[in-house]
Amino acid sequence: MPDDDDHSPISARQAKQLFAGLKAEPALVLAVSGGPDSVALMWLAARWRRGLARGPHLTVVTVDHGLRPDAAREAREVKRLATELGLLHRTLRWRGAKPKTGLPAAAREARYRLLAEAARKAGASHVLTAHTRDDQAETLLMRLLRGSGLAGLSAMARLTMRDGIVLARPLLDVPKAQLIATLKRAKIAFADDPTNRDTAFTRPRLRALLPQLAAEGGDARTLARLAARLSRANAAVEVLVDGAERFLQLRDRGDAPQDGIRSFEAEAFALLPEEVRLRLLLRAVNALGHEGPAELGKVEALLAALDQAVHQAMAGPRATANGRAILKQTLAGALISLAGGRISIVPAPARRSKAG
Repeated sequence: MPDDDDHSPISARQAKQLFAGLKAEPALVLAVSGGPDSVALMWLAARWRRGLARGPHLTVVTVDHGLRPDAAREAREVKRLATELGLLHRTLRWRGAKPKTGLPAAAREARYRLLAEAARKAGASHVLTAHTRDDQAETLLMRLLRGSGLAGLSAMARLTMRDGIVLARPLLDVPKAQLIATLKRAKIAFADDPTNRDTAFTRPRLRALLPQLAAEGGDARTLARLAARLSRANAAVEVLVDGAERFLQLRDRGDAPQDGIRSFEAEAFALLPEEVRLRLLLRAVNALGHEGPAELGKVEALLAALDQAVHQAMAGPRATANGRAILKQTLAGALISLAGGRISIVPAPARRSKAG
């Protein structure tokens, strides 16, 4: 059963806590589509800002993807409400041809690109989005079904960096029902986006399953708690990976990594736990490759081949004096090789375009 607080309006005191870490920022951009979550974000942020003697300048931005005929009208409604709240509003449009496949992902990329551009124009370092606890649960399920690793199963972070702008999700621990209750008490209208129920897309299909999962104990609160625990574990692994990089540098007499190349002593690399080796390899490929980010499954396959080659070399070295490579593979625009007892990752030569 849902907690009673899940259906209680958010108080001014609670809103103050949600935005407390942002009051020193000069300007903030609020991403508002017109749905209940983002309208609640706008209303709560405006109320919070009015209670400050000095605080950030708020700009509301609505992205019209040009995918639904009602989108322009909804943007006008957001502008009307933003004006009533004393906030500046801008509507940005995703122009150009739309892809026939992967539309949700493409629309999301376009939205974040436009929001980042708006933030830079507004002098804002942060873009606030209205992702909720329900969204976090759905994201965890989507990534679980895709076989994501520990980092992916951590789902969404409260703060992330994108295109030089901080994406902040102050409502990530707040249930959607509580936001709707907040708007109803304030008598604030909001739009209903039918694509949120369109079962042609993965997220709405998973959303429809949540009541059944909740009946088995897997409600949004539990799934979001799992994501938080996985995020905590992922952060700990990242600390281990940082330490492993320092360890490998010390084995190389403290030499700092050279620009354009990552190099590890193969035997020292082999001593590290598999997850740490995987992440070191992933970091190097993503840093030096020009076709990334690398797919986790492909990096896992590369690591398996690399481990096998290292173990064979340690059992009976086959590296010749002239440095002939035992293993040489490309991945995501990076060239990975094992030769002379060292693993090296460098940018791969650019692919030649086919003639004709």
